[in-house]
Amino acid sequence: MTQQQNSEKQKKINIEASIQVSLNGLSFCLLDRSLNKIFHYRKINFRKKLTPADVLQQIKLVYAKDSKLQQKADKLTLIFANDLYTLLPHIFFNEENASDYLKFNTKILQTDFVSHDIISKPQIVNTYIPFTNISNYFFDLYGEFDYKHSITIFLEALSEIKSNSETTFYINNNERSFDLAVFENGKLLLCNTFFYETKEDFIYYVLFTAEQLKKDPNKFQLIFMGEIEKESELYRMVYIYIRNVDFFTDDFKFKVETEEKPMHLRNEFILLKSFDHENSFRNS
Repeated sequence: MTQQQNSEKQKKINIEASIQVSLNGLSFCLLDRSLNKIFHYRKINFRKKLTPADVLQQIKLVYAKDSKLQQKADKLTLIFANDLYTLLPHIFFNEENASDYLKFNTKILQTDFVSHDIISKPQIVNTYIPFTNISNYFFDLYGEFDYKHSITIFLEALSEIKSNSETTFYINNNERSFDLAVFENGKLLLCNTFFYETKEDFIYYVLFTAEQLKKDPNKFQLIFMGEIEKESELYRMVYIYIRNVDFFTDDFKFKVETEEKPMHLRNEFILLKSFDHENSFRNS
């Protein structure tokens, strides 16, 4: 699993595949770049958190039955969504010590492969553990491809959003987990991933973060993306405690013509943004 070589990237790309993998679920998306049209989308939420080995078996089952995914894509971006990551300023990063940065908050095995993404804006490095068994599977299918961590895409995309608030909490909600990034005057203050079971768990983590950062829930803005609707109990719970709550207004220019389950663009913020950031990331 390496970066595509320059000569590979220069070839004409018609069909792009973006696949997000987590222990809680999978998302698959196919984009016809020549028509700027998303023509295939699948999302699978697992009933419980699986092991990487079990997730791979689920991926194999999907590919065995899905003829559209079996067609050859010109470009693949594989996205790992897990909490096995840590962020640090680029100036302090030393690739030889990559695993040491993770040891502070993640249990690392000797067999674990450690990778990192260099995020150009803000100037930070995301060090993380990809699922190598899944990477190997996709290498056998596609040959060389790009892979990134979901937080890398999340932060790069947020750095381009102009907020009306001095302090903004961005939440990308997933099945039983959410990513939270806090920006103040365009600078990243915090980014973390939380796992929750109930709406009470959810609001606790948000308010605890606000307390630690000394931010008033009546003043900062909270912007939602991911799997959440205004009619949901989760949204109503948040709105009790935080005054300025809004949803991300997508600026995706894709046409969506899928025969399967309809795609709600805001719900797949990370997946779709991976198509927008072809040259923004570098992983090792």
